[in-house]
Amino acid sequence: MFGERAFAGRKAKMVVMSALSDPGAPRRGATMREVAALAGVSIKTVSRVVRGEGGVSPELTARVADAAAMLDYRHNLAASTLRGHGQKTAAIGLLLMDVANPYASALHRAVEDFAHGRGTLVFAVSTDEDPVRQREVLDALLSRRVDGLIVMPVGTDHGLLLREQQRGTPIVFVDRGPAVAGIDSVTADNRDGARRAVEHLAAHGHRRIAYLGDLQSIWTAAERYAGYVEGLARTGVTLDPALVRTDLHSPAAAEAAAEALLSGPGRPTALFSAQNMITLGALRAIQKRGLHNEIALIGFDDLPLAELLHPALTAVAQDPGAIGHTAAEILFTRLDGDSSRPRHEVIPTRLLVRGSGEIAPDDR
Repeated sequence: MFGERAFAGRKAKMVVMSALSDPGAPRRGATMREVAALAGVSIKTVSRVVRGEGGVSPELTARVADAAAMLDYRHNLAASTLRGHGQKTAAIGLLLMDVANPYASALHRAVEDFAHGRGTLVFAVSTDEDPVRQREVLDALLSRRVDGLIVMPVGTDHGLLLREQQRGTPIVFVDRGPAVAGIDSVTADNRDGARRAVEHLAAHGHRRIAYLGDLQSIWTAAERYAGYVEGLARTGVTLDPALVRTDLHSPAAAEAAAEALLSGPGRPTALFSAQNMITLGALRAIQKRGLHNEIALIGFDDLPLAELLHPALTAVAQDPGAIGHTAAEILFTRLDGDSSRPRHEVIPTRLLVRGSGEIAPDDR
């Protein structure tokens, strides 16, 4: 019996190594039977190991774990629900930076509304810009065999997502462009929106325009900073590194940075805040120092109740509803069998002129 299992294990290993040697070939998920053959154990033993049940020796557990890793095996928690759905779970996964963020919430709702029309549930989770957490929630969603994924990706290592796409799971990136080719994506026109904000401030006489931005490792933050630099160049304003603050990943960090800028020598006459949570920090700093009628401010992303501020907030408004709807449309087109080349859809922004961005510089 052991000789037969060893032979089967060698055969399974040869098959998987042959499949792995062709990275361009589509791959189906490995089965429990293949893991058992590669490990030289019974299917029942594999089942007990992946379910975390007792009664399996450490040596056999290690063999099963090694075989599962080699085959990139993922236990299917949703197998019992598949029979009534034609081998689909009628569910998709949505990975967002923070589901509580107003921008992410609006995007989530648009995806959910589209999916509801297709009889599909949406599992939305937050990654908190943490690659480890992204991997954990991806594993959790994929183990439930969601039919597709819409992802606001963290970092630049998309190996797991690429492998899952090769296995046949459609994936669409939102908010950030892919660091690798081959994945559909939907983004706002971040660079153009930032450029127009700076040009608007310069048109109102500002020459000292400060920049407050998120983590530069985030694609959108890098694009918005590039738009800021481009806007300065187009209006003949010299870039002053002393007016640039990046890697501000919370309202508190943005508030501290804005306070330092506003209290230092040669303070800016205008602030461009490149993310909605950063804008909250900038607003607090301006209000705290009583400068709300002296310092111009434009924020990238609109805020709830922004029109009720005094002065009302001038903002570069994205359209998260359009981004979410477009991403869902692409995903379900892929689920319906579309195999055309990957798409990158760019959704335009709007400059909402309300008052804070139109304050003229103080010629003191």
